This record gives sequence, C-alpha cells and structure tokens, in this order.
Amino acid sequence: MAGWLETETPLTFDSLAMPEEICENLNSYSTSFQSPHLFISGPEGVGKTTAWKLVARQLLGPSWKSTTHILQGRDLSMQRGAMSKFENFLRPGGSRDDTISGRMSLDSYDRSMSSTNIAQPPPSGYELSPKEKIIPVSRLIIIEDIDYLGKIRQAYLRRILETTGQASRFILVARAPSRVIEALRSRCQMIRIPSTDRNRIISILNSIASKNNIKISDGVIQDITYVASGNLKKAIFILELLAHRNLATDTTAVDLLVKASTIKSGRNLVELALRGKVIDWKWIKTGGRNQKVLTGALSEIDKLISDFGMEPKDIISQIHEVLISRRMSVPPKLRAEMLDALSECDSKIQRSMYPRIHFEKFLYRISESGRMHGMNFN
Repeated sequence: MAGWLETETPLTFDSLAMPEEICENLNSYSTSFQSPHLFISGPEGVGKTTAWKLVARQLLGPSWKSTTHILQGRDLSMQRGAMSKFENFLRPGGSRDDTISGRMSLDSYDRSMSSTNIAQPPPSGYELSPKEKIIPVSRLIIIEDIDYLGKIRQAYLRRILETTGQASRFILVARAPSRVIEALRSRCQMIRIPSTDRNRIISILNSIASKNNIKISDGVIQDITYVASGNLKKAIFILELLAHRNLATDTTAVDLLVKASTIKSGRNLVELALRGKVIDWKWIKTGGRNQKVLTGALSEIDKLISDFGMEPKDIISQIHEVLISRRMSVPPKLRAEMLDALSECDSKIQRSMYPRIHFEKFLYRISESGRMHGMNFN
C-alpha cells in the first residue's frame, strides 16, 4: 500500500506547495522554446524532487523515465571509488570524447528503463508537440544532492556541461547552493524553493485528513506544523503515522512521537560528554540474568540512529541547536570549541560510511574541553 507521500504527490505545477512565481517559472522553463539547465535548491522536504519530476514529465512526455538518468550525490560521497563511478555515469562508454549528455537520444536509450504512465497528466495542462520547440529535449541528466560531490567532481561536471548536446539538459539539485562552485551555478537557471508556509502546511494536512476520512484535532495539526518547521514532507509523514496509530485526536501524541527530534535528547548527550561520560557501562537484569550495557553520551547517539532512525545530518543539526541555545550556559570560549569540533565532525561524516566513529571523536573532544574549563553539570 502506497504511503501518503506518494499518493498525495502533486501532478501539476499549479498544485505545488510553493510560491506562485516559482510554479510559473517551472512551467515556463518546461514549455519554452529552448529549455535551460536548471539548478533547484532549497531546504529539506519542500518539494525539490517533485519539482524536477514534473519538469521531466512535461519535457519528455509520459515515458519520461526512459531517457532520464539519475545520480544521487549523497550516496556517491559515501562509496569507495566515487570518482570512478562518477566518471562512468557521465561517460558510460568509457571514451574521453563520449558523454551521456553529448549522445543522441537513441544512443543512450535503455528499453529496460522504459516506463509509460498515461494516467499522469502533463503538469502544464497540455502535451508539447515537436513543432512547439526549436530544439526538442529528449534526455535529462539529474544529479541530486550535488552539494555533496565536492569541488573536484563539481569541476569535472562543469567540463561535461560545456559539451552537452542540444537534445540533453541537466537538472542539479542541492540544499546548500553555497557549496556548489560558481562555474556550475552560472551555467544553470537558478530556482530557490523556500520553506513551506505554515498556513499552507495546515491547509494541506487538513485536506489530506479530509480525503482519507481522518478525524484530527486542531491542536494536533498545530503541533505537527510547529515540529515540521517548514518541512512539508515531514509534516505529512507525521500525520500518517498518527493516523495509523489512531492518535490523530490525541493532543499529546505529537510530543511523544517526535521526542527524539527535540532539543532535549541533544542537550542530554552534550551534557554527558561535558561530564566526561562519553562511554559508560552499567549492569541491568534482563530475563533473570545480569547484562552489561553501554550508557553515556555515545549510547545516546546509538539510540538516535538505531531506535529512532535519525540520519547523522539530523543529529548534527540537533546538536548545533543545543550549542547555540541560550538554555545551555557555558563560557563563550568553550562554546566556540564545541562548535569547531561539531564542524569538523560534520565535514568528516559527509565523506564517511561510518558516522559513529566521528561522533565518538566529537564527544571525546567535548569531554576534553569540558575538563579544561572545569564544567560539571551534576
């Protein structure tokens, strides 16, 4: 059974939960005589992926998946031999003069990728005919999370972009456009999607609840909107979880459901590290037998990752919120040291497949800083 994030996906540009100007621009770029390369950026959960899929559907027609090639930059940054895989994606034939964006449409067509969905309407309201375009686009290359690729791979991509054939277009997607080199950004039409408006999220959640015959209290809607903080994807996901658990009318449910993503858990692990309790052990009785279990700051990291399914980037964001919060009273120098340690941890996690190692090093740096400053939260 498909989830609401799939069933409630917008099918037209007008139905996107974005400012009207952005919807009009997406529509215009998808139906113009000579569509540009696009650079779509914005925070998490605002519809960047949905936007480029609508552009692809409008440009290429019902079978757009057949000639759309997608690369996930975030996944690539955590793999060995990333540069080689990146080159193989852009130059599938292995030849220096042969690129995926320079080929004619049928040269890189793979019948196994063919997928036609006639039921999906054209996002602009009408199909494009070949006569409507001076240079018809027949293939798209999508690179998501391009801000995770690093400067070397971005520079390599820039050179490929300069040899793009007339029938191909690139769509680059990122959360942090400042981490993408200017040479790439300047060759694309920029589209910056802001966080989803609070009232828009409330309206969408009420509409979804009504469509699925879900009774939901105003208090729960307000709590979900507050927790989502402009992330429409997160808001819909939370609403669906509450609906499946029959908690849509329980005003305390949101607090219980997302307690792992509040500042409390992040503050707890930072305080444990400052007290020197990075790794600790205790004996607990389970099934009539004593068992030694890990406690301390590192165990809190493990809980957030394994028990609550939080991504390392979400934990980094949570810790950052703790460190800049007024609720934690620490000397300015200590705060600066902790932020520096967190910055290094964030940088290394983005290039590693084992985030726990870097979290542990970060916690020990916090512990050492706490000892040097004589901090004690007991």
